[in-house]
Amino acid sequence: MSNSLKKSISSNKAKIAVIGLGYVGLPLAVNFAKKGFKVFGLDKDADRVSQINKKISYISDIPTKEIVRVVNGGKFQASMDFEILKTIDVIIICVPTPLKRKYTPDITYILSAVRTIRKYLRKNTLIVLESTTYPGTTEELIMPELEKSGLKAGKDFYLSFSPERIDPGNKKYDVTRIPKVVGGYNKTSGELTKALYEKIIKHIHVVSTAKAAEMTKLLENSFRIINIGWINEVAMMCHKMDINIWEVIEAAKTKPFGFMPFYPGLGVGGHCIPDDPLYLYWKAKHSGFSSKFIKLSADINSNMPVYAIERLKSILRVRKRKLSESKILVLGVTYKKDVKDLRKSPPLKLIELLLDKGCKVDYSDPIIPYLKFGKIDLTSVKLSEGSLRKYDCVLITTDHTRVNYKMVLKSARLIYDIKNIYTGIESKKVIAF
Repeated sequence: MSNSLKKSISSNKAKIAVIGLGYVGLPLAVNFAKKGFKVFGLDKDADRVSQINKKISYISDIPTKEIVRVVNGGKFQASMDFEILKTIDVIIICVPTPLKRKYTPDITYILSAVRTIRKYLRKNTLIVLESTTYPGTTEELIMPELEKSGLKAGKDFYLSFSPERIDPGNKKYDVTRIPKVVGGYNKTSGELTKALYEKIIKHIHVVSTAKAAEMTKLLENSFRIINIGWINEVAMMCHKMDINIWEVIEAAKTKPFGFMPFYPGLGVGGHCIPDDPLYLYWKAKHSGFSSKFIKLSADINSNMPVYAIERLKSILRVRKRKLSESKILVLGVTYKKDVKDLRKSPPLKLIELLLDKGCKVDYSDPIIPYLKFGKIDLTSVKLSEGSLRKYDCVLITTDHTRVNYKMVLKSARLIYDIKNIYTGIESKKVIAF
C-alpha cells in the first residue's frame, strides 16, 4: 500500500495539505509548492486565507514574490474548506499549542485538526504533526483519535511527528537549511516522512519513535530556557557584586570549547521558548518526575521585567526622581530583533507594569506602528532629538537595527541599556543592565 504513496511523493505528484498557515505552516507550504507539489493551505483565519489568495505574504520570512510565484503557477491555494482533505495524500499539522495555565498544555487546536482529518481520512494517507507537544501525544492521543475512522495506523494510514525548528527572521537558516528530525509511528511511516521532507530539506535525521522526536524538540527548547534563566540569574548576581556581566560573557566566549554564550534580558518571548519546556515539565510531573531546572528557569525569566523595574527605580532615585512621576520611553517592543512578532514579548509586560506604577509610558518601534494589547493602547513615537529629550529615561528593550542609536545617545537624558547597545562607550547617562 505504501509503494504508491512513496511513488507519488518521489515524483512530486502527491497532493499536500498544510493545516495552519502561520510561521511554521506557510514556509513549508510555499517550499513544497516551489518543488512542484500541489499544495493546499488550510486555516480557519479568513484574513490569512484572503491574503494568500490575493498573493500577499504576511510573514517576513516569505517574500510576497514567492507567494505570487506559487499561486500564479497553480501550485498553492489557501482555503477554509477542509473537505479538500478527501483528496489529499499528505497532511501536515502546524497549529498553535499554547498553555491553558502557567504549567498546563492546551492541545485543543491539535485535537480539533485531528478530528477534522478523521472525518475525511482515506487509506494510504501520510499525516505528520509538526506542532510542539508533550512526549507521547502522537501515539497516545492522535493515533487512537484517527483510528476511530476504522483505519489502522501503520497499515491503512501513516503517522509521524517531525518538530518544527523555525527561527523567525533568521536569514541564514530558513526552513530548507535546518536539519529535520523525523519520528514515525512505525518504520514505514518514518521512511515516507523522510522521503517527503527530503524534497525540500537536505539533512533528515530519523529517530526510532514519534515519542523520541517529540522529546528532541523539548530538549532543544528546554536547553535554551534553562541557559537563559541561568544567565539572567548571573546578571542579577553580578549587579550585586558590581561586576559587568557583559564583560564576563565576552571573556568566557574566548574559551574555544565547553562554553556557549547566552545573554541576559527581560526574559523570553515568541511561542517556543516560553511554552514548550513547560509541556515537558507537565508531562514529567504526570510521570512522577519533577523537573526543577525547567520550573526554576521559567520563574526567573518571567520575573525579569519586575527586576528591571526595581533597577529602574534605583537608577531614578539616585537622580532624585520617583518612578511614578517619571516619563519613560520603551525602545523596542517585539520579542526579537528585527522580527515583527509580539507573541509573549517581555517588553509588553514591562510596559504594563510601568503603567501600573503610574508612569507616563510611551514606546518607539520601527516595525510596530501601534499597540493595542490589554491595558496598552499606544502609538509608536517617532524618534528625534526633540522627542527623546522629553523623557526622564529611555529603556532599550529590543535591539532593532533600524534605530539611530547615536542620536539616542546624544539626545536622551538617561538610558537604561538592557540590550548592551552601548558596550565600550563611557557615558554617565548610560546604565547597563
